[in-house]
Amino acid sequence: MLKVSNIYKTLGVFNLKDVSLQVKKGEYFILLGPSGAGKSIVLEIIAGLIQPDSGSVEINNINLDKIKIQERKVGLVFQDLALFPHLSVKQNIAYPLLRKGKTRMEINRLVVEAAQSLSIEHLLRRNITTLSGGEQQRVALARTLVTKPDVLLLDEPLSSLDVERRAEIRKLLREINRKGQTIIHVTHDYEEAIALAHRIAVMNNGIIEQTGTPQEVFSKPASSFVAGFGGIKNFYKINSISSKNKDLTEAIIGNRLPVFLLGEAITDGYITFPENAVSISNTVMDSSSQNHFKGKVIDVYPQRFGVEVIVDIGVNVYSLVTMESIQKLSIAVGAEVWISFKASSVRFIGE
Repeated sequence: MLKVSNIYKTLGVFNLKDVSLQVKKGEYFILLGPSGAGKSIVLEIIAGLIQPDSGSVEINNINLDKIKIQERKVGLVFQDLALFPHLSVKQNIAYPLLRKGKTRMEINRLVVEAAQSLSIEHLLRRNITTLSGGEQQRVALARTLVTKPDVLLLDEPLSSLDVERRAEIRKLLREINRKGQTIIHVTHDYEEAIALAHRIAVMNNGIIEQTGTPQEVFSKPASSFVAGFGGIKNFYKINSISSKNKDLTEAIIGNRLPVFLLGEAITDGYITFPENAVSISNTVMDSSSQNHFKGKVIDVYPQRFGVEVIVDIGVNVYSLVTMESIQKLSIAVGAEVWISFKASSVRFIGE
């Protein structure tokens, strides 16, 4: 439905490099990455606000290179919403229709339909400056959807909202998508991507690092950047790998640190294991875990569901434990501890 092919663009010292993606009709697609990754530039290229140096954008097999901005069947909601403060809600929603030369009767009908679909019909006579952030977001969506775009482009639509309003607009966006609206949504929040996206593309420094479903990307990250951005802390490059027997493999990470995982040796790549799989003790544990290391605690962070402890064993290993464990073991910065984790908890990711 939407096809972005081999886009290159230089803007000052920043470069988009060979950006390609395909979005199916009715799909909720998220461009995920840190500030400055180039996500918003991709949106503006699709919308026609920026011309690429090379590459193409197609919608329904129609190349958009020579099609004017106002004739492209896309709608872009900017991060700052770009609403007109001197106009009423109704006038804001009607604005793009006036530019298309619609009749007054048709404009009224379409504005009311859009307002009803977003539950803001009661706000039509209000001034924009009297609305809450969530209400303004709904007006911006209505103003864009009233033109019935093939693709709805959203630039950080939830970033300025409080937690309650964010949940409200997230639900609304799911409802809009379920009605068949194709959406491309830019965000830096991977939890937002997990909650909304059918598929995601992770961007960093002008390139797409990985594309797939949220489950595919966050369970099998293709790079250390994707792993880190998805909240995966224990992610390490393998220096060498060898079979100990048909059931056990030894992977060497860091400065000759052996980590055991299940299965026979395969090609080089990465290993990862979850924080909650890492146990901490004051002495070496007598357990079935194949991986035991002595290290020093370099930081302790309270988290929503426990306490994160970072232990230096030659590489930094992250463990998530309870506050009771912290107090019982007297874990503090500088303490020497033992960590352990089972070979079955270690996952191999090929390059």
